[in-house]
Amino acid sequence: MDPLLRVNESHKNGVLSDKTRFLIMERFGIVLEGIQRIEKASKINFPLAYVEPSIIISQHAGSFDYGILFARTLPIIVNEKVEIIIQITAPLVAYGLKGTIHAILAHEFLHYLELTKRMSKMEMVSDEISGNLFESMYADTTRLFEPRAVFDDKTLLLHITKKFPEGFRDYKLEDKVLKNWIQKKLPTINIALDSNTVRIPADVLAKTQIDSNLVHKLEQIEQRASKLRKKKLY
Repeated sequence: MDPLLRVNESHKNGVLSDKTRFLIMERFGIVLEGIQRIEKASKINFPLAYVEPSIIISQHAGSFDYGILFARTLPIIVNEKVEIIIQITAPLVAYGLKGTIHAILAHEFLHYLELTKRMSKMEMVSDEISGNLFESMYADTTRLFEPRAVFDDKTLLLHITKKFPEGFRDYKLEDKVLKNWIQKKLPTINIALDSNTVRIPADVLAKTQIDSNLVHKLEQIEQRASKLRKKKLY
């Protein structure tokens, strides 16, 4: 899977200018560096990821307030099995600071681990994943693994802590995206947050096999997280 395929297609079709494509291509190395960093810090392979040549805007029904989604963790059905991919928006790659990009990638990686854990334990037989799982405000952080139980990288942990204390906001990045992307009428995907759901049939979930080594590592992470919670309580 070429992570920049959709960017190159948008450029070929005249949607993205030479300058915008070059900026995304030039800064994509920061994404690769972040993925390698996360894999080294967690000793777990990063899932498939690609750059979406759009910005994603979410809005609650009946509300004028909206949020920008810079990345999403998406379970998709391929050949009657579930695959989890990370969707990274082009404006994040083009305008995000290194620490911001790495923090967002790490946060989505935590979503990936949580989803994988739930699938391995068949905890998703309700066939629906709440849209909150993918929203940029990340109000669902209580569902995620404790980052300290996953990552052995103090600087990366600091980035996550600073960027995601209660919900991700980066006003400088949002201003850049508004000025350089949205106001220039570059590709924008508008979604109603309440409709941002993914339904997975139970039979498809049952056919999906999780790598046994990954399951074992998730069990170790759960044990470390449990110890950290107990240490915090006492």
